Amino acid sequence: MMKLGIIENWDENGFRHAKALGLDAVEFTYNGGNDPDKLLEMVPDIRTWTIRYEIEVGSIGRWGENKFDNDGNLIEAVLQDNLKLIDVCAALECPVFVTGVNWVDGKSFEENCANAVAYLTRVNDYAKEKGVKVAVYNCDWSNFVRDPRTWAEVLTRVPGVGIKYDPSHCINVGSGRYLEEIAAWGDKIYHFHIKGTLNVDGEHVDDPPAGLDMINWRAVMGLLYAKRYDGMLSIEPHSHTWTDDLGEWGIRLTAAYIKPMVYGG
Repeated sequence: MMKLGIIENWDENGFRHAKALGLDAVEFTYNGGNDPDKLLEMVPDIRTWTIRYEIEVGSIGRWGENKFDNDGNLIEAVLQDNLKLIDVCAALECPVFVTGVNWVDGKSFEENCANAVAYLTRVNDYAKEKGVKVAVYNCDWSNFVRDPRTWAEVLTRVPGVGIKYDPSHCINVGSGRYLEEIAAWGDKIYHFHIKGTLNVDGEHVDDPPAGLDMINWRAVMGLLYAKRYDGMLSIEPHSHTWTDDLGEWGIRLTAAYIKPMVYGG
């Protein structure tokens, strides 16, 4: 069964906020620059909060970090940081670790795909031993494994690796054919972001709450059910307009809009 959650801070306030919203899970976006050892040290506290608030950790991800240097060599220290976050996932019974692979200029598409396969194979082999699934985000922030062409070249060569999907990225930096992508690749989606987006005449205007944007969320949900998706749906507040009190109201608006499509009623 799908669970509705939200991207939150890795502190007690994050769990308290998710509980107040009537959600079931939190996601940590523990991006490049954050020390994985510090999150490992917090595991006992985080486990306490998951029990106290009855809120799961549904996903931990790391965006905005290059895995390969300018010469196309794997950065071993970065790999080890990612493996530590998989250790955190395992300790918290978090089912999904989200990552990406950067494009190296001067390398061909085939060479970059070979890099991605090499990195994802090492990460996935480690994660499998820990009972954690690995997903590649469909965002272009230090990542090129984000569209059907690249998925076909990379994911088919690393069995078990899936996709963290966000329709807004397909609209804003991709083909815009998000329904087609979900229909074709939904079996590989392990984690899903709920983030609205709004473009007018080809220009990006804002990322308002889901239901006040241009994404056909009912069709999206219908496809996810058709694909038997049973992971987390993670609300991602991302607007420069919907902030402070308006932002909090927008989060509640999103939750109220999506909840009936997840839990009925």
